[in-house]
Amino acid sequence: MKAKVYNQNGETVKEIELPKEIFGVKINPNFLHQIVVAQMANRRQGTVHTKGRAEVSGGGRKPWPQKGLGRARHGSIRSPIWKGGGVAHGPTKEKIYEKRIPKKMRRKALLMVLSSKAKDKELILLEKLEIKDGKTKEMARILESLKIKGKKVLLALPSLERKIILASRNIPKVFVSQAKDLNALDVLSSKYLLMPLDSIEIIKKTFLK
Repeated sequence: MKAKVYNQNGETVKEIELPKEIFGVKINPNFLHQIVVAQMANRRQGTVHTKGRAEVSGGGRKPWPQKGLGRARHGSIRSPIWKGGGVAHGPTKEKIYEKRIPKKMRRKALLMVLSSKAKDKELILLEKLEIKDGKTKEMARILESLKIKGKKVLLALPSLERKIILASRNIPKVFVSQAKDLNALDVLSSKYLLMPLDSIEIIKKTFLK
């Protein structure tokens, strides 16, 4: 599979052959779905919590006698059937959503997603990416020249560069990551994957062990 390489002005510089072991992997939708769902579950904070009958206040005594008043018997106003009582079967912060994903499966899923981006022409390669002053307008100009301004873009860098991060952080829908930290969920969450050519070598070293 071949891909065009652009400069920062959006001009085609050359065409390269993409590594088949990274961008030519057969896609298995069911496998990919399994990994993405697991990664989404691992990002859940699990902070939602409802109080059960043991946690709500009140209910230190029996509301009324067991017999003699003609009313239904009750032992506590903390019962779920009472207004202000505890919640029955509600979500609690004790629940663990985390799912274990083997390293080989994570890597395989990422390679599938990278292959999908290349196949769908959503992978944009830059010959190099240099920002002089770390200004937002510099990155905005590059995105505009590549005709992806306003789109959701994941920028995968070979290494973290302060000026590029500063120039990107105020642009909506643009996210910056290191190539060695890529994962299937982040790549799928963005419409375009933008990376300098050096990032491909980092992906090779990190994910093709």
